[in-house]
Amino acid sequence: MNAVDSALCEAFAPSGVLRVSINFGNPVLATRGTNGEPQGISVDLATELARRMDLPLRFVTFDAAGKSVAAVAAGDADFGFFAFDPVRGKEIAFTRPYLLIEGSYLVRSESHIQTNDDVDRSGVRLAVGTGSAYDLFLTRELKHAEIVRGSTSPEVVNTFLRDGLDVAAGVTQQLLADAKRLGGLRLLRGNFMVIRQAMGVAKSRGDEVATWLDCFVSEMVRTGVLRRAVARHQIGAMSAPEVKP
Repeated sequence: MNAVDSALCEAFAPSGVLRVSINFGNPVLATRGTNGEPQGISVDLATELARRMDLPLRFVTFDAAGKSVAAVAAGDADFGFFAFDPVRGKEIAFTRPYLLIEGSYLVRSESHIQTNDDVDRSGVRLAVGTGSAYDLFLTRELKHAEIVRGSTSPEVVNTFLRDGLDVAAGVTQQLLADAKRLGGLRLLRGNFMVIRQAMGVAKSRGDEVATWLDCFVSEMVRTGVLRRAVARHQIGAMSAPEVKP
């Protein structure tokens, strides 16, 4: 990658501090450490980006993806880590994907719902994290099932159980962890979507900033930095293959 000049740094981080929006709502990307500090793939990539730009790094943390996206779009953070979605793309310039994450359905063990195709039927009520990639995708795709919002992604299973809903939708790893913790639950076979996880900046920051960030992601994938981070954090997701822009 080319050296980062002062004009680009100013466009990327006008405050002189690189502010990264971290979403704790997706444990594949980021979690809290022993002392509450952010850790995970998002943190690793943000730290490397700050090092290359020779800027101090500040974490701006949120409990849900929608809030994280809104912070970047509003200029309250300089960049973030988001699932690509055309609705978000109205305000956010996305890089190429660096990670592929599966979305799955969780039901009670005794549920009559056996396959993903059984979910989109009249009378089925489905819990989803408000503003999450799953919410945006299922809002477009489901024609008959009722989507119930009102919780963050980590709280989806609790909402599903408390409100007597039929299905919980979310990150496969989160759902598996909740099923193991609570018992009496099962994951439906396969996934209902594969999320292309990308980095993103507000389009208002300009094309040069977006292009440079895309090149950064490409290098992280091409050189194996991302693959090693996936292995180190043991998240069970797939690093995206190198693709042409």
